[in-house]
Amino acid sequence: MNATANTDLKSPLEALQERVARQKDVVAMVQPLGGGALREYVWGELDDEARRMASYLKSLNLPAGSNIALMSKNCAEWMLADWAIWMAGHVSVPLYPTLTAESVRQILEHSESKLLFVGKLDVWDEAKAGVPADMPKLSFSLSPDDARKEFPCWPDIIRAQQPLADVAKPRGQDLATIIYTSGTTGVPKGVMHSFGNLALMGNKMPDVYELSSSDRMISYLPLSHVAERAAVELSLLYVGMRVFFAESLETFADDIKRAEPTLFFAVPRIWTKFYQKASDAVPPEKLNKLLKIPLLNRVIKKKVLSAMGLQNCRIALSGASALSKEVIVWFKKLGLEILEVYGMTENMAWSHTTRQGDQKIGWVGTPNDGVECRIGDNGEILVRSPANMQGYFKAPEKTREDLTEDGWLHTGDVGEIDEAGRLRITGRVKEIFKTEKGKYVAPAPIEGRFVSHPGIDQACVMGVDMPQPLILVCLSPEEEEHLSSDKAKEEYIEGLKALLQRVNGEIDAHERLDALVVVSETWGVENNLLTPTLKLKRNELEKLYQDRLAGWAKQRSVVWAR
Repeated sequence: MNATANTDLKSPLEALQERVARQKDVVAMVQPLGGGALREYVWGELDDEARRMASYLKSLNLPAGSNIALMSKNCAEWMLADWAIWMAGHVSVPLYPTLTAESVRQILEHSESKLLFVGKLDVWDEAKAGVPADMPKLSFSLSPDDARKEFPCWPDIIRAQQPLADVAKPRGQDLATIIYTSGTTGVPKGVMHSFGNLALMGNKMPDVYELSSSDRMISYLPLSHVAERAAVELSLLYVGMRVFFAESLETFADDIKRAEPTLFFAVPRIWTKFYQKASDAVPPEKLNKLLKIPLLNRVIKKKVLSAMGLQNCRIALSGASALSKEVIVWFKKLGLEILEVYGMTENMAWSHTTRQGDQKIGWVGTPNDGVECRIGDNGEILVRSPANMQGYFKAPEKTREDLTEDGWLHTGDVGEIDEAGRLRITGRVKEIFKTEKGKYVAPAPIEGRFVSHPGIDQACVMGVDMPQPLILVCLSPEEEEHLSSDKAKEEYIEGLKALLQRVNGEIDAHERLDALVVVSETWGVENNLLTPTLKLKRNELEKLYQDRLAGWAKQRSVVWAR
């Protein structure tokens, strides 16, 4: 089965109409408005507002199938704009809400977008320099003040328009969206997905974990990323669950407690943060002892999970990179099984899933319905999915390079398959490097052993053409504050030395690390050292530190490079 065969499945717009017919007066979204205020949207309101915005888009007389860009943090109007674009017969082009002006310019120019929705943003003052002055712009209710004053604003448009009665009826093979990759190695690529691909995800995904309209999710990872779009937007449309939006990073702890999600998807960095903060309050050794006391066991589990807002979570998922065994085991003791999943922008995240009861730590599960997987040259994982992309926008050569004529996608990941068909990812083809001894090192599995250590926020293994690799780590802001005294710093360094010694005893001789370096820089999206999905930009990190690596390696211990 290929992407163009997904033509007989219920489209996202058809799913929306089914929701309205079944749940017209049921709350579908809960949107924070600031200062503790909330707005609840019922399904009938969502359909009405999307149709009114679609009516406005039709009035602009854009060419049929125009690309319309959408840049915003997650909010109700993000999804409504997406649906309105489709209803009006156009293609949505989501942009990450943290992009620099240069990245915004690249994507808007490359995608040939005719209009931009400016939404809830923290970086608009910087990003707007990348937007062509003559590009039409619309603002959301939660847009920055200057955007709401300068551009036509969502509530004003909605009040002035009548709902569009004759909405588009896209075919399965019609282009629905162009999702630009987060660009770990260079200029982002525009991945083209059809309505059929979205329909496949929406129709099939709910069956994997038996999702229902009584489920609750919190939307906080970027909707511009394929995982959040699939897990939240499509689940909302095809299942009718309730979605709560996070207000900000500062309010996230309260946002998740308000949502009390039954389904929670997070990247490893989020799960590790939960683990580290809980471990600061109750060290793992103490927790283990408490959990062995029969009368306290259930109470302790509920208390710890309730502090995170996860006391009602029945499905916990992790993706994007490997989650450390230590974190998975810790949560499992609390009764929460974190299931690792695997997918890519290029296959609409429809690839591999760990089912409940079939967890094998370190593996990302078995192929989803209709998916085939094999290991190709150099250990590369090849996936043939019914949701494979139509190709890269305006890049036919790159499309032929990554997607074979018979439908096999070159993932760029390296891995292995066990006897049960489970997949294990051991690294990236382009991340694996060779030391001067001619031995190959896969950095990701080694990094995973460090990031669960208290205070370590991020880790990066380097060592191209060096005798042995070394690892660089960033500390969390909380740990920085804790290490304000010399005594605390000395104790922490001793803990890092023990960690380095332990990990070196667990890995192969050619992988053993000469040094652990605590760097002073913060690795973030704003300084181009992380992608918008919080993945390391290794090439940028190597440029930043390459002149200092040899000197640090010679110290053969923990280096406090601050």
